[in-house]
Amino acid sequence: MRTIGLIGGMSWESTQHYYRLINEGVRDRLGGLHSAELVLVSVDFAVIERLQQAGDWDRAGASLADAACRLEAAGADCVLLCTNTMHRVADAVAGAVGIPLLHLADATAERLVAAGIGRVALLGTRYTMEQDFYRARLEASGLDVRVPDTDGRAALQSIIFDELCRGEVREQSRERVLAEIDALATGGAEAVIAGCTELTLLLDPSQVALPLFDTTAIHAESAVDFALATKAVA
Repeated sequence: MRTIGLIGGMSWESTQHYYRLINEGVRDRLGGLHSAELVLVSVDFAVIERLQQAGDWDRAGASLADAACRLEAAGADCVLLCTNTMHRVADAVAGAVGIPLLHLADATAERLVAAGIGRVALLGTRYTMEQDFYRARLEASGLDVRVPDTDGRAALQSIIFDELCRGEVREQSRERVLAEIDALATGGAEAVIAGCTELTLLLDPSQVALPLFDTTAIHAESAVDFALATKAVA
């Protein structure tokens, strides 16, 4: 079994889901008392969030690249950024180590294309929805990516940072996010990407009008594939 390296803490509320899903995935495939071999570096999200706010992506990238180096030194065979937004600095992280970075957007795009989805709604932080570091990788796979309007993007940003990252799950926020999904479905979206790891704390697939693609679960599964060598990774 290969060792999985996780860069977490952004926020720790979602990182714990990565840990659970990866261990459950290994157990389900191997049976018995099997669990994943992994290494975790958990960063202080307050520091990273301040760099996001300041637009200082270079320093944020350097910080996470250092975390990746620590994972490699500890014996990790791959790196996962346990966050959608911080894939903004994925190239800096990947370039700092000699082990592969399993890119969340690539794994998600692969799953969408395999499902025959062409037009998809993307929900996440303002950075993920408005910048091209994430959307461009989805679009490179032939996907037509839609996002909420300005007010909807602002609402999602507030819900994620002011509530979900603090472990708060509010019914009125769930209703607001579901309303955004309904609007995007009316506009032609065929599926929705929960493009923020914290959104999985809020959304139950049974309540969503469209097929829901949970990036945390997809990313965790790609890590299990890698660890058990059932899938080649460049």
